[in-house]
Amino acid sequence: MATERFIQRHSLQTRITHDVFVIACIWLMISGLFVFIPPLAAAVPEVARFMRITHRIVGCVFIITPIISAVASPGGVKRFFAKYFTKWTPEDVEFVKKFVPYMLMPKKTHMPDQDEVKSGQRFADGMLMLCAVAMAISGVILWLGISVFHVSAGVLAVQRFIHDLFFLILVIFTIAHIFLGAGIFEPYRPGHMIGLMFGNGQIDESDALYHWGFWARKEIEEGKNIVVKEVPDKK
Repeated sequence: MATERFIQRHSLQTRITHDVFVIACIWLMISGLFVFIPPLAAAVPEVARFMRITHRIVGCVFIITPIISAVASPGGVKRFFAKYFTKWTPEDVEFVKKFVPYMLMPKKTHMPDQDEVKSGQRFADGMLMLCAVAMAISGVILWLGISVFHVSAGVLAVQRFIHDLFFLILVIFTIAHIFLGAGIFEPYRPGHMIGLMFGNGQIDESDALYHWGFWARKEIEEGKNIVVKEVPDKK
């Protein structure tokens, strides 16, 4: 047996919050088709009725999950905002400029070192968060506006437009997120990246140094999140 070093990148709470949120998001996308596309709902009314009910229930999970996580770990919220809302470095700008060539020719494009959250990731995740907030607010207004407050048809029409618009944007960025996060894109190594959120939250040192060089070297120097494991010898 040989030994291999890993870095603990994500905590259990972070992984649970992410996974519940992702599952809720996917279900909301599926059930939302039956809520906002009348011909589809009319084609299968019993299914549509079930989807409408679950859309509201899962919508509550979608909204409450990050709130509960934030209340449980206010320090984590502070670290989260520090990672995402930070001044861009020259390496961040270079990364964004090279991103398209990197996606087309990853073996020929050398990307600069990045911190714990890449500059491109800040933008993409920021769009996901913006869409989630917009859909959550407009969804609550639509729900309560029909069942409790009975707001005007004009307000409901605007909220439906906002809900549909950010739904489409969310789908686009979710597909991109899955393409990279699930390891479908070759440099992200299939089976390795998906374990960051749907596994033990650990990444081996070589992958960490390749993708998040600044962060990885800092973690290696500090040593507190380094995990050493026995692995089968490579033949």
